[in-house]
Amino acid sequence: MAKVAVIMGSTSDLPVMQEAIDVLKELGIEVLVDIVSAHRTPEKMYEFGKNAHSNGISAIIAGAGGAAHLPGMVASLSPLPVIGVPVKSSNSIDGWDSVLSILQMPGGVPVATVALNGAKNAGILAAQIVGVADLKIRQNIINYKESLKEKVIKGASELNS
Repeated sequence: MAKVAVIMGSTSDLPVMQEAIDVLKELGIEVLVDIVSAHRTPEKMYEFGKNAHSNGISAIIAGAGGAAHLPGMVASLSPLPVIGVPVKSSNSIDGWDSVLSILQMPGGVPVATVALNGAKNAGILAAQIVGVADLKIRQNIINYKESLKEKVIKGASELNS
């Protein structure tokens, strides 16, 4: 079974990151959730980043607020795709510091970045990455996207009736 890690710098990020956890589970993907702070537990972050691929993880979603170093640091350590979720936190400059910290990675250390507090899209993107090699997950994504289309068509129909 495919496994995606959802990590964050502190428990205060969990309300945002829960959307990634929920959509991954809905799409049939096993989720490993952990608190891994780039600043307060750098040794744990290092061990996680170096060993994630050996622990059966296929992709990493890393949420962080403020200086938001976690996604980039993990990407520098891991051969896995990393998706960064900038989190608008209490120590943030309206979230822009987090967005820019995750976006502005140097060449050779890519981090896919979603919108501020965009954990749901991070979960869907991780599922799409996993779905490249897992046909069951790919079909789950196809079904999920079809359900989005059906919701829009239903909403339009109700609007016009």
